[in-house]
Amino acid sequence: MKRLLVTGAAGQIAAAVRPVLRELAAELVLTDRVELGGLEAGERFVRAELADPEPWQGLAGGCEAVLHLGAVADEAAFEVLAGPNLHGAFHVYEAARRAGARRVVVASSGRATGFYRVGERLDGSATPRPDGLYGATKAFSEALGRVYADRFGLEVVALRIGTFTQRPRTTRELSTWLSPADAGRLVRAALTGPVEGFAAVYGVSANTRAWWDLPAGLGYVPRDDAEEYAGSVEPDDGITFQGGPCTAPGYGGWAV
Repeated sequence: MKRLLVTGAAGQIAAAVRPVLRELAAELVLTDRVELGGLEAGERFVRAELADPEPWQGLAGGCEAVLHLGAVADEAAFEVLAGPNLHGAFHVYEAARRAGARRVVVASSGRATGFYRVGERLDGSATPRPDGLYGATKAFSEALGRVYADRFGLEVVALRIGTFTQRPRTTRELSTWLSPADAGRLVRAALTGPVEGFAAVYGVSANTRAWWDLPAGLGYVPRDDAEEYAGSVEPDDGITFQGGPCTAPGYGGWAV
C-alpha cells in the first residue's frame, strides 16, 4: 500500500511490528502522544492526542488503511480511559471513513471477554464479557467498528490481543501469550488478509494450552508456543476467569 496510518506508535506492540509495516507500506504515518525517535526511511512522525478530534482526518488523508494501537492500555478510572479509548476510537474510525481508507485494524483485547471461565473455548464470535472498564472500552471499539463496517462498508478487523510479552510469566499466560514475532504475523494478516465487513479475532500464539481459537481464513499462522516456557513460569493455577487478576473488584483502583 502507498500510505498507512499508525496510532500508538511509541508502544511496545508498534515497536515489534514496525519492520513488518515498513514492508507493507511505502509511507508510515506514525502518531502518538509522546515523541518517537529512531525513524527509518519512509516513516514520518506526528505528535497527536487521540482525544483531540482535530488532527485525525488530515493524518488519515491518502492512507489506504489504519492500524489503531493507541489507547490507555490497562484498567483506570473512567475519566482517564474515556478520552483516548472511547472518543479516540470514534475519531480514528471517522477519520478513516472520511479519508476513504479501505481498512481499519484496531487493537481490542482478550480482556473484552475476561469474564468467561478458564478453559472455555472462544472464537471471535464470542459476545464481549469485559473484566473491567478497560475491557469495556475495547468492547466499545469493536461495536463501533461493526457500525462503520455495516453502515459505511469499511473493512474492520478487531484484534483481541492476549498477553503481549517477550515470554510468558505465569501459568495463565501459557494460554494467553502472544509473542512479538507472532504479533508481526498477526498484524500482517489483519492488514492484508481477506475480510468482509467486520471480523473480531483473537491475537494469540500457537499455544498448546490456548483457550482461544485462531481466526480461520485470515491467513494468520503463528509459530511460537508458550509451552516452551512451561517449566519456568510462576504458578497461578486456580484462577476462575480468563481475565485472571484483572477480574478482582479492586483491580485498577477506581472501585473503592
